[in-house]
Amino acid sequence: MTTAETESKPSIDVRTIPPVERHPKIFGMLNALAAGGSLVLINDHDPRPLHYQLEARYPGEFFWEYLEQGPDVWRVEIGRHEASGCECCCGSH
Repeated sequence: MTTAETESKPSIDVRTIPPVERHPKIFGMLNALAAGGSLVLINDHDPRPLHYQLEARYPGEFFWEYLEQGPDVWRVEIGRHEASGCECCCGSH
């Protein structure tokens, strides 16, 4: 993905947000994403715990791609997968 492509996506720089408010704010933005949409998360450390939490809450619903991995700045694109067209709850057709 080019820099121009990631710069045009919504982003959240959590370095400026108090730690207690970070995950709720991020999940609020992720819940608002339409199918196929994504955002760029900017942090001062590896947000791996957030990734685990995301997978536990919404298994298979989002993708996670590191764009930059430290040492001072981490940038991660997080996006909602495109809808599969299946409206069932089990996803096994």
